[in-house]
Amino acid sequence: MNKLINSFSCPIPAFDFEVISLGHGSGGLLTNKLLDKSIFSLFDNDMLNSRHDGAVFDLAGPLAFSTDSFVVSPIFFPGGNIGDLAVNGTVNDLAMCGAVPKYLSLGLILEEGLKIEELWTVLVSAKEAANKAGVQIVTGDTKVVERNKGDKVFINTSGIGQVHPKARIDIQRVSTGDKIVVSGSLANHGVSVLSVREGLEFETDIISDTQPINNIVYRMLNTFGQHIHLTRDPTRGGIATVLNEIAQQSGQGIALNEKDIPIELQVQSACELLGLDPLYVANEGVYISFVAAEIADSYVEALRQCPGAKKAACIGEVVTEHPGQVIINSRIGGRRVIAMLPGEQLPRIC
Repeated sequence: MNKLINSFSCPIPAFDFEVISLGHGSGGLLTNKLLDKSIFSLFDNDMLNSRHDGAVFDLAGPLAFSTDSFVVSPIFFPGGNIGDLAVNGTVNDLAMCGAVPKYLSLGLILEEGLKIEELWTVLVSAKEAANKAGVQIVTGDTKVVERNKGDKVFINTSGIGQVHPKARIDIQRVSTGDKIVVSGSLANHGVSVLSVREGLEFETDIISDTQPINNIVYRMLNTFGQHIHLTRDPTRGGIATVLNEIAQQSGQGIALNEKDIPIELQVQSACELLGLDPLYVANEGVYISFVAAEIADSYVEALRQCPGAKKAACIGEVVTEHPGQVIINSRIGGRRVIAMLPGEQLPRIC
């Protein structure tokens, strides 16, 4: 676990306390000491440094706004932690709207007893994720709850971005014949979290796919524009859940080809060991596109040229048959329905 915590190069400053206390949420001297040495020093920018109740900025044209809360357990896992997960999650949600993310808020709920070393690592990873995505964290909030009333750290991030001028992303544009493209291998994040979760730990070198995908989406929109009909990131519930939502909302049928779905062998093996279907396992660094059939091959090839999307693949298409349902063609020639899960396959993956 120490390897997971100490995986960042930014040195921890000299705090005069080792753990978070209830006093750090009082709004008084301890709160200010905590924020000065962590939030304000790490996320330094003019809007944040004004220390106002919010951030004031100018953005022109159509905007997208998104918010998400993160309660992953454990907060550290191979390939990331709750800090970069929170930033990437909201950045990616904005990208799925066809927007260029600009500004984020960062809301922290800390549990009494949280080690300052752990908090610092979470904040540094959030900062590095924001830098990679090209966004600024410009406002936020910090609260402290009593011991055993939280789970170390809960994070809420909200974000705003400018919609790309070529974006026409709308579920109403999903049409028969559209090709369905996924930008990378599936289920890595969920299996990564399971690999360190108490009671489910097993030997694996699988790492989370958590990453900001806004730069990839921006590049695709620049090239293919309105030929991209819909984009979604298959986080909680995996691609099976997202595709069912799209099929039901659009009234279209979706046909998948199992042989074309990119899943790493070790991920597939881990899912079989745990009795999980990787199609329902959470992802945090891939996205699904519904694109016009005539550009699908070029779209996949362009994706594969992007860092973080080397294993992009076309996995299916929109069909007139079985409207509102997702059907998968198996490797051995059979067909089965991919239904919506009645409950959570895995708790607290994002």
